[in-house]
Amino acid sequence: MTDPAVPAARPDGPPQGVLSDLRARLHTEVEKVVVGQPEAIDSLLVALAVGGHALLEGVPGVAKTLLASTFAQALGLEFRRAQFTPDLLPSDLTGTMTLRDRELVFRPGPVFTNVLLADEINRTPPKTQAALLEAMQEGQVTIDGEGHPLPQPFLVVATQNPIEYEGTYPLPEAQLDRFLVKVLVDYPTEAQERALLGLARRGLKPTGSEHVQRVVGADDVRAARAEVDATAVTEEVAAYVTSLVRATRSLPSVAVGASPRAGVHLLVAAKASARLWGRHYVIPDDVIRVAPAVLRHRLVLRPEAELERLTPDAAVANAIAATPVPR
Repeated sequence: MTDPAVPAARPDGPPQGVLSDLRARLHTEVEKVVVGQPEAIDSLLVALAVGGHALLEGVPGVAKTLLASTFAQALGLEFRRAQFTPDLLPSDLTGTMTLRDRELVFRPGPVFTNVLLADEINRTPPKTQAALLEAMQEGQVTIDGEGHPLPQPFLVVATQNPIEYEGTYPLPEAQLDRFLVKVLVDYPTEAQERALLGLARRGLKPTGSEHVQRVVGADDVRAARAEVDATAVTEEVAAYVTSLVRATRSLPSVAVGASPRAGVHLLVAAKASARLWGRHYVIPDDVIRVAPAVLRHRLVLRPEAELERLTPDAAVANAIAATPVPR
């Protein structure tokens, strides 16, 4: 099921604001190539607008890589792809010191970009996965004791396959907690799949990618972040976020619930969701809509719950049902 990272219906009146305008422009361009993933596009925009990162999970062939690259193309941002393999070293990702003209100089790795696609992130060992932690959290990497700031904005879009586990290294909870959202990229509908077949192509490559225009710049991203920061949150809504996060820790099916960081991420994502639709304040519905994407990857289910095929999304739904909504 594709996650509802943003509201599915507009409020009364047309959306107004920096982020809602960016959303309209990005959808126009990205959907020239990517068919049937509007919620995933919105989730990436939410992550970008608050300085977070996104984990895309889906079976092969549902356009996870194409979505990330086209999203970066429409943003006019530098994009790099790192294919995570069992032999990938941390220095292959972050960079290394090299000898040039008898002097040691730093050679940046692919992490020095605006949008980094960490493709099949769970196929590389934990040591290399951990190399991303500092970059994602601090916006820099440290080589030989010296910090090297990353370009801004900086967005990690990681992908993983939910059905192949042989030869993989599941992401530790500490790293999963660094991702603002986990987006489930599902199959398109039958109508969308027919539309996909109707796209013009040159061989296997859709020619629409040649017509994707840069519609957003770094200044727009900074303005969107400032707009999200200015979004109003009442004490009642903040208390609702706290109650919802704490409710995940008391569910019988959950061994480890959402962390305090999850509460921060949930509130900030709700603020961005409100702004996507032109609202300058957060309502409980915003929190409920982003909750599955923000919380699903932070819950560790008990073994007996997994045997009963309970999903993290079902656990999040149970927490929502158990938490009174402020009026």
